[in-house]
Amino acid sequence: MCLICERIRQIKNGTNSCFVQELQTGYAVIGDYQYFEGYTLFLCKEHKTELFELEPAFRSRFLEEMSLVAEAAYYAFGAEKMNYELLGNGDTHLHWHLFPRKENDLGEYGNHGKGPVWWYPMEKMYAETNRPTPEKLEEMKAALKKELNKRIRA
Repeated sequence: MCLICERIRQIKNGTNSCFVQELQTGYAVIGDYQYFEGYTLFLCKEHKTELFELEPAFRSRFLEEMSLVAEAAYYAFGAEKMNYELLGNGDTHLHWHLFPRKENDLGEYGNHGKGPVWWYPMEKMYAETNRPTPEKLEEMKAALKKELNKRIRA
């Protein structure tokens, strides 16, 4: 089973502590590591590798919902800019990485304070010190869910 399918299985059985909300085409979750505060993922309900493999109506809705999740993260976490990534070099299950960005969040690793998230060293980004406490995780999930529900109902 792929990592994303395993995470979805955990959502369905109630054991994924990072789960925020189910949408029509996917699941919004807070990232395990939070160097970039508010780092969120949107996991596709269908196990596909490429966007073009999705049926056109589902693909359009998936992209629309990803945009809603990104907008919610932007407001929930006070971003100045959002970074969007759909990579899949390791996991071959469609999932978006949504990074709320703030000025100088790369520190010494940025080019004049700016650059892609991957310029930050992976061993630092994924350090155990960047895992939110259970209380902080609940706070983040509530903030994202609140902003997401504003957009879903609009």
